[in-house]
Amino acid sequence: MEDEEKLKRILEEFNRLHGSEARARILKLEGDEVIIEFEGSFCATCGLYDYFDDIRWEAIDLGLELEPVEVLEAEEDDFEHGRYVVRYRIGKSKPVVSF
Repeated sequence: MEDEEKLKRILEEFNRLHGSEARARILKLEGDEVIIEFEGSFCATCGLYDYFDDIRWEAIDLGLELEPVEVLEAEEDDFEHGRYVVRYRIGKSKPVVSF
């Protein structure tokens, strides 16, 4: 499965699990980087960056390594709604060696 297809599946799962609080979509995929937009109300008791890390954990299941590198844009309004654009580095997960 190609990286683009894996990313789509990762975001589908993220949106299924977090869709009532936050939704994610790919804005740009180029080389070893992907730009992902997050938008929603986000859970006030969760850390905002936990949402960005959740994408990384979903990726591991598909053998893809995603590392959040930089928040490119951050917008928040007065009604606990926000939009964040995050740049990720894409790599391949290293195989787990078991003994």
